Amino acid sequence: MSSAFKAFLNSPVGPKTVHFWGPVANWGFVASGLADMKKPPELISGNMTTVMCIYSALFMRFAWVVQPRNYLLLACHVSNECVQLYQLSRWAGAYGLVMKFSFKLSISFVSEHT
Repeated sequence: MSSAFKAFLNSPVGPKTVHFWGPVANWGFVASGLADMKKPPELISGNMTTVMCIYSALFMRFAWVVQPRNYLLLACHVSNECVQLYQLSRWAGAYGLVMKFSFKLSISFVSEHT
């Protein structure tokens, strides 16, 4: 067995710990959200999707502050946050809850020597 693999196997976030298997299981949320993109937006639960957004936001913070820092958990929840926010926007659009904003950006450069 190589020393790099042994080091990973016995690390504080390796496969012998919950810090590895928890994030692996959480990738199921991301897979589920990706699979739901093919479904009509009327079938999306706005309440559940909102809860999933809050859940992932909270656990992104946890993954960042826990020691040792859990990058696998962070990546999982960043991905889930993106998927769930997209699903939430689809749901809101289906029920006419999206407000349209238009921004006009006007930048003018003024010479210092005028």
